[in-house]
Amino acid sequence: MTTETFEFQVEARQLLQLMIHSVYSNKDVFLRELVSNASDALDKLRLAALRDDVPGADVSDLHIELEVDKDARTLTVRDNGIGMSYDEVTRLIGTIANSGTAKFLQELREAQDGAGADGLIGQFGVGFYSAFMVADEVTLVTRHAGESEGTRWTSKGEGTYTLERLDDVPQGTTVTLHLKPADAENQLHDYTSTWKIKEIVKRYSDFITWPVRLLPEPGQDGDGAEAREAETLNSMKALWARPRDEVSDDEYHELYKHIGHDWRDPLETIRLQAEGTFEYQALLFVPSHAPHDLFTQGYQRGVQLYVKRVFIMDDCEELLPPYLRFVKGVVDAQDLSLNVSREILQQDRHIRMIQRRLTKKVLSTVKDLRTSAPDRYATFWREFGAVLKEGLVTDSDNRDAILAACSFASTHDAAEPTSLKDYVERMKDGQDDIYYMTGESRAALENSPHMEAFRAKGVEVLLLTDAVDEVWVDAVGEYEGKTLRSVAKGEIDLSGTEDDESDAEKEKQGEEYAGLLGWMTEHLGEDVKEVRLSSRLTVSPACVVSDAGELTPALENMYRAMGQEVPSAKRILELNPEHQLVKSLNRAWTDRRDRTELTETAELLHALAVLAEGGRPKEPARFVQLMADRLERTL
Repeated sequence: MTTETFEFQVEARQLLQLMIHSVYSNKDVFLRELVSNASDALDKLRLAALRDDVPGADVSDLHIELEVDKDARTLTVRDNGIGMSYDEVTRLIGTIANSGTAKFLQELREAQDGAGADGLIGQFGVGFYSAFMVADEVTLVTRHAGESEGTRWTSKGEGTYTLERLDDVPQGTTVTLHLKPADAENQLHDYTSTWKIKEIVKRYSDFITWPVRLLPEPGQDGDGAEAREAETLNSMKALWARPRDEVSDDEYHELYKHIGHDWRDPLETIRLQAEGTFEYQALLFVPSHAPHDLFTQGYQRGVQLYVKRVFIMDDCEELLPPYLRFVKGVVDAQDLSLNVSREILQQDRHIRMIQRRLTKKVLSTVKDLRTSAPDRYATFWREFGAVLKEGLVTDSDNRDAILAACSFASTHDAAEPTSLKDYVERMKDGQDDIYYMTGESRAALENSPHMEAFRAKGVEVLLLTDAVDEVWVDAVGEYEGKTLRSVAKGEIDLSGTEDDESDAEKEKQGEEYAGLLGWMTEHLGEDVKEVRLSSRLTVSPACVVSDAGELTPALENMYRAMGQEVPSAKRILELNPEHQLVKSLNRAWTDRRDRTELTETAELLHALAVLAEGGRPKEPARFVQLMADRLERTL
């Protein structure tokens, strides 16, 4: 048969040069591309056979074979799939039949020195060319099923290729790579090494439908010894593609341990399948324990992305929002191109659609756990409640669904958290707001002076102790028309929840203390915005509160820790007019002309209020000195 020589299309030649002089960090992807092409050829043959389009085609043992020859330094990828005709080889291998070629080449050049370069290989259907990253010469021999004549294509990637018609060629396609020498510096591995071949197939092609078999190396079988069988390298067990009743919990758990790098069983397994114009399958896992680095900046989040069972990337962040970063799993899409770049994933409407569906499914599963499996829900909330609440700030579209999945500690029950829905159902007659308090621990909140009136009147308060609680309560604002109100901010009016003192009595009290309040506001003006009587204290003499629209000290500190400068806001000092200390202070202020000592008493009262909420006095040394002097006088 005659051999003809052809020149590559200009774009194909440019692409070949980029591949040959590649600086990609991950050259292993060449084998993924070739195995994926072989798998597609087998799929096409099976479909054609079902339609009787390829009379005489052999479909009895469809498979992919890998063969290495260390002496000749070759790697062969062989399939018995649909194969290609002479014209198809010319059209598919000799040119790049794609209108986006120029754009692809431009992006490839721009990405060569960046981490995104690996993700562009195969993006425009040019995965075959990745073989030239690792090979000096590539030979392709193929015969289309149902035809008698085969074709051999050969190229060194130097601008030309040869084509030759052949007889007696087996059905399918055989690609033989004459490998470059191993080069550790350029991350070019020895691809005649069987362990390296096994590692690549296990990582990228473990779940494809067809068996990938590694043939024994030449010379491994001794004279007279029984021939060694080919070794199947992939499991072919895509658990997400099998019906639920065919997969055991143990199999799901083993898959989770493999992809989640966890030795414990998952807390919950979530299956999802979408059919129609865009098909995909998802198998997600909620871990039973939070990883130690869940809140660190470098935490690697995202689920594994497959396209038609071919592994694409390990940590596809675009498939789930950051507040669900603890979820592990697999998404297998049918209509994405292989090796899409992260930039394309961010813009792909199908990816956004998958994210919306997965997010809703995870949130509804967590919500259902509350009633169907309270113990497992309690474990989930203990491990991941804080990170889930981040979504209340960042994902307004799903805010209602997130709130429905959330629970919060409250004064109603020391052991069982509550949902906002249950809180609203228990609200007292006349109560218009949902009350909460933020702080470092439940014990600190329960003992806070701000809680005294609520405890005395039996008004339930949510006890929020995670850092994110300082932020989401302002972002959410209300629930079912009920305002979320901090017990430590603004003025609190609980008169509607129970019979209380009359307005006339309050007015009389205000007149009685007006002088003291004005004097204290003047003398403590550097530290407080206002001194006023309190409706939230029943036991403590004083407390400090923030104005309704201002940041709490904890939130101010949080912003400063993130490098954001925020001005310190003066707070309000509230006095308990029924406390003996405040009554005595008012009498002393009325009776005395020399109020020097009273100024120190006012300072101490303010400092004690700051300490009571877990803060520290502005001048600790002066506070200690004043306190020591007062204690000395009592002895």
